[in-house]
Amino acid sequence: MRLRKALFVLPNLFTVSSIFCGFYALSVCAEPGRPGQYVQGALAILFAMFFDGFDGRVARLTKTQSEFGMHLDSLADVVSFGAAPALLLYRWALAPLGFWGLFVAFAFAACGALRLARFNVLASRAHANPSPASAGASRYFVGVPIPMAAGAVIALVLAHGVSEQPPPAVPVAIVTLVLSYLMVSNVRYRTFKQVRLTRRLVAGLFLGAGAAAVAAMELRPAVVLLAAIAGYLALGLAEQALGFGRARLERRRARLAAAGLDVDEDEDDDEDDDGDFA
Repeated sequence: MRLRKALFVLPNLFTVSSIFCGFYALSVCAEPGRPGQYVQGALAILFAMFFDGFDGRVARLTKTQSEFGMHLDSLADVVSFGAAPALLLYRWALAPLGFWGLFVAFAFAACGALRLARFNVLASRAHANPSPASAGASRYFVGVPIPMAAGAVIALVLAHGVSEQPPPAVPVAIVTLVLSYLMVSNVRYRTFKQVRLTRRLVAGLFLGAGAAAVAAMELRPAVVLLAAIAGYLALGLAEQALGFGRARLERRRARLAAAGLDVDEDEDDDEDDDGDFA
C-alpha cells in the first residue's frame, strides 16, 4: 500500500520539478541585466519541457493517472510555459516597446492559460461522455500546445545567443502575437501518436535526424530547433488552409455514421487527456 502511494507521488514530482524550472527562469529574468541571463532563463524553460514531457509517461507506466495530476500539470504549464516565457520575451526584446511590449507579453501568457483551460474542459468532457470518436489518443491537437509555443520562444532566444546587438523588438512582437493566436485557434496540429512505423518511415526519420545533426554542427543547434518548430507550425497552417485535416475528420465521421454510431463534433475535437502537450 505504501509503495502504491509512493508511485502516485512520482509523476507529481516531475511536474513540481517543471514548476521549479519555470520559477527559476522567472527569477533569472527578473534580475538586473547581465550577460547571458536570458539564455540561462531559456535553458531553464527547456529543462521544464523535459520534466513536463515525462510526468505523463511516468503516470502511464506506473498506472497512476489521476484528475489531480492532470490539473497540477496544467497549473505547472501556466507557470513554466506561460508566465516564464512571457517575462523572458518582455525583458529580452519587448521592453523597448513600452506598454505595447508589456501587452504583447501578457497576451502570450493569457492565451496560454486559455489554451490550458480549454484542454481541461475537453478532457473532462471526454471522461464524462466517452465515445468511439474521442476514445484513445487524438490524432490532432486543437491549437498549438503551450509547450510548443514556449519552445519557439526559447529557440528564438537561444538562436540569438549572447549578443551585444539587441533583438528586433517589432518582429519579435509579431511572432509572439502569432504564437498567441495559434494557441487559442482551432487550427489542428498532428500528434503523430498513431503513425505506423514502416521501413520507409524509419529510413526517412534516420535521414532527417542525420541531416539535422549535420545542420546543427554547421549552424547553431538552436537554429535547427527553431526551423523544426517553424516547420511544424507551417504544416498545421497548410493543412488547415488546404482542408487536409478536415477532410480526414469528415471521412472518419462518415465511417462511424455508416457503422450506426453517433458522432458529436465537439467530442471529435477532444484531445488526449494524459496531460502531455496540453
